[in-house]
Amino acid sequence: MADQIYNVLFLCTGNSARSIIAESLINRYGRGHFRGYSAGSHPKGEVHPLAVEVLRRNNYLTDELRSKDWSEFAEADAPRMDFVFTVCDRAAVELCPVWPGQPMTAHWGLPDPAEVEGDEVACIMAFRQTFRELENRIKIFVSLPLNSLDRLKLQKSLDDIGQVRLGDAERADV
Repeated sequence: MADQIYNVLFLCTGNSARSIIAESLINRYGRGHFRGYSAGSHPKGEVHPLAVEVLRRNNYLTDELRSKDWSEFAEADAPRMDFVFTVCDRAAVELCPVWPGQPMTAHWGLPDPAEVEGDEVACIMAFRQTFRELENRIKIFVSLPLNSLDRLKLQKSLDDIGQVRLGDAERADV
């Protein structure tokens, strides 16, 4: 079981920013143990340019990223998900497809950086903030001792991670 690679799906309504960033982060920090995916209930059809910019500035490859519908991951031939996290409040309250294999789920909601109004600096700062918040949460998640936690303790840890804000990573008791 030590060599198992866990599939993780990040959901958002538009699948253009938060879930895309989370997919990239888990694929870096969880490499060899986790494989990340993202999707949306109403995908925008393109990745937000500022999400691409923030990822590129942090040395992430972005050519393969795309905005996709969450129904892709409910198909019989789709990868079986071990974890499904919503990263926006709208997706958290929508009726989700039934995910094969009954994955663990949690809500890790964050404000939508694409909805920030203001000048270019304010907008890019919102995307950087989202990147850092998700980075903190994902670093905590990939460090969990998954093989030694029972399902109830793991669920509590996943829920607790969704409450972590910047600066909390050192104090998080998950």
